Amino acid sequence: MSQYIKILLAILSLNLLMSTTVVAEDLNQRKDVQLFIKEMQDKHGFDKATLEKLFSKTRMQPSIIKAISRPAERKPWHKYRPIFITQSRIDLGVEFWDKHESLLNQAQQKYGVAPEIIVGIIGVETRYGRHTGKYRVIDSLSTLAFNYPPRAKFFRSELKHYLLMTREEKVDPLSLKGSYAGAMGQPQFISSSFRSYAIDFDGDGKRDIWNNTADAIGSVANYFVRHGWKPGEKITQTINPSSNTDKQLLKEKKLKPAHSISSLRQKGFTDIDKTINGDALAAVINLEGTTAPEHWLGLNNFYVITRYNHSALYAMAVYQLAEQIRQRRQETKSDADA
Repeated sequence: MSQYIKILLAILSLNLLMSTTVVAEDLNQRKDVQLFIKEMQDKHGFDKATLEKLFSKTRMQPSIIKAISRPAERKPWHKYRPIFITQSRIDLGVEFWDKHESLLNQAQQKYGVAPEIIVGIIGVETRYGRHTGKYRVIDSLSTLAFNYPPRAKFFRSELKHYLLMTREEKVDPLSLKGSYAGAMGQPQFISSSFRSYAIDFDGDGKRDIWNNTADAIGSVANYFVRHGWKPGEKITQTINPSSNTDKQLLKEKKLKPAHSISSLRQKGFTDIDKTINGDALAAVINLEGTTAPEHWLGLNNFYVITRYNHSALYAMAVYQLAEQIRQRRQETKSDADA
């Protein structure tokens, strides 16, 4: 092996080590951290010494910066879809539904959210609670709050909510684990979402979305209804442009419904389900298919799914996984009854 190759490999190995090594930095020496501690002390009554002790045990995680810089939502739809719509995830979804049918029915009765949508969310987020994250939440949020300028403001807010949440729930802030972005539990709630939407669905006095599936299911349903879910309404459908379709509609990337159904019919989408009221609003969802673009109708409930993760790819994956699980479960029951 040439000396040049040896040097190159050494540099690459060093870069890899630096990109994954936990940084044992004393955050209390940083001015931005001290300003954050002062804000938490002045506005929320936290003890300075307690926070300094917490941050002395917090670690910067360079791998988190790498992960957030390459999210799956940057993939085209035809590469994103196979990540989540798999036979194993469908089968596990049917198993999850069967196991927690009573809880899912209770959530539907109380909140109006169909079981398959709740199952789809938990399936996409954590593979039904199997993969809830390996990072300490305090490390994730601190890394992004203080070492990731593009979204530092957002993650400092989430760090604030996390500290408030752990105080309210009487939980050690060093004990909880989650995703690289600080999302937690079976439904992967961020801290502000937990404080606003997590519920104690089984009435045991605790909101536990990590280990209590009842609370996870109820919290997802509560999140959806609080964001405007309309029970029984259609979510989406494929639509095909005609020769007189407004071509600008085929380039749109907006998620919020802004076009009336009647206007979309007039603009060339003649195959829209006739049962949908003409006054209802929808967005045109354009996705990059394997061989050609896919066009979908994004109705109110589709938009609500995007409030969970602001991505048309994500919402479509949840919808299609949910539909596959529902259909597979029906087929299984029909086979059993035959």
